[in-house]
Amino acid sequence: MCEACGDNAIAAVGKPPKVERKFPLVPAFSPISPVHVVGAGLAGSEAAWTLANRGVPVILHEMRPKELTPAHKTGGFAELVCSNSFRSDDWAYNAVGLLHAEMRSLGSLVMSCADAAQVPAGAALAVDRDEFSQRVTAQLRAHPFITVIEERIETLPPPHWGPTIIATGPLTAAPLAAAIKDHTGEEELAFFDAIAPIVFKDSIDFSIAWMQSRYDKEGPGGDKAAYINCPLDKEQYYAFIDALLAGEKTEFKSWEKDTPYFEGCLPIEVMAERGRETLRFGPMKPVGLTDPRSGKSPYAVVQLRQDNAIGALWNMVGFQTKLKYGAQSDVFRLIPGLENAQFARLGGIHRNVFINSPKLLDRFLRLKSAPYLRFAGQITGVEGYIESAAMGLLAGTFAAREVLGLGLTQVPPTTALGAVLFHVTGGHVSGERSAFQPMNVNFGLFPELDAPEKDANGKKLKGVERGRAKKKAMAERALADLARWRAAQNAQFASQAAE
Repeated sequence: MCEACGDNAIAAVGKPPKVERKFPLVPAFSPISPVHVVGAGLAGSEAAWTLANRGVPVILHEMRPKELTPAHKTGGFAELVCSNSFRSDDWAYNAVGLLHAEMRSLGSLVMSCADAAQVPAGAALAVDRDEFSQRVTAQLRAHPFITVIEERIETLPPPHWGPTIIATGPLTAAPLAAAIKDHTGEEELAFFDAIAPIVFKDSIDFSIAWMQSRYDKEGPGGDKAAYINCPLDKEQYYAFIDALLAGEKTEFKSWEKDTPYFEGCLPIEVMAERGRETLRFGPMKPVGLTDPRSGKSPYAVVQLRQDNAIGALWNMVGFQTKLKYGAQSDVFRLIPGLENAQFARLGGIHRNVFINSPKLLDRFLRLKSAPYLRFAGQITGVEGYIESAAMGLLAGTFAAREVLGLGLTQVPPTTALGAVLFHVTGGHVSGERSAFQPMNVNFGLFPELDAPEKDANGKKLKGVERGRAKKKAMAERALADLARWRAAQNAQFASQAAE
């Protein structure tokens, strides 16, 4: 459940425009059938709150405090089991901060409670985790349209329940996980999360790196140059191996230690420990590749494969790792061509239950084979606290519109909410299990936008300044597009409540 705990937040440039939040008044009685929400973590809490504030009754199922997971210590809702940070709160230059701003504008319970429980953390939003959970729990238990049932759901909710949201998180109880696996298929649910680092393409040095597939072999798209290749000579390779072996590693959590490595997704440092040449005959093998600068095959090579449909993000093939985040940045920047690499996500291996969402879910988070079921939160393949809550907010919004007969409208893909949703439900290059991996929100998931050439004073922008200007332009576009979408949504809900 960890996100990258280092905040590294750029100083905020000010709060986004204030948005007046109005919801239809919740009637004293509703003839509407309830929506079931399974799990009261960040996603389930947000989904339940969103539904209830639209006048839709909710039955919230949560097994704690009767039964705790190995990671949870309390029976409180939305308990934070890792970091107490929601990461950067900078809406203009950080995609996480933009997601914060979007969720605040939609009346997010998680964001309002986080703001109320905030503790000093520079430009990041960090909270007193106990106070945060207590606030979420109190709000949900006090809501007249939410009924909490303390029980563990062990089977796939039946159709007669009607619309249901499964938001059980990365530590989904084994019986329910088995039921999901039985329904979706053996290959469509992962219990072990092997994550390779992802690099922003525009931070790669193409005076060193080049595009080529092994042996110039064409793939299904007919492209002979589908990979980015970063070459290492013998001296560079052994320096990399030394740094890799010396780098500080993280240990498995107590609940992960009984989960063995899969031979197909070994950490690169474990492979290196088996012999200094192992990586050169594994993920770093240079066969079938020719460095255009020398006309020869390099001693070793690191390949990157396109990771999202718009081509802004590229993952380091076979580079799942247990190196700590700081060590990863230092070690991977030893690779020629990646000296100035900017990472959208760093690598890791940990126990995590998530489904193959691009294949199994439609664009409104419904299970294609059983549309009365929606999934939300980390089980859909997002990383991070706020990303999980965002999926709950969207699932609750879609379920409310469906139950109230308002029809389903998609959130703009230019927004942080839309970008994360699109990654989970179809923005990935492939729907294959081996390709889809959990992801934090980042600007590489957004539709492309040309970087401004000049600033407000007409000065030509270059390098880092132009990159920052592009991020701010994307953030401003997102808030404007979300404002239009939100206004249309609220108008329909208000009309429904008035009838």
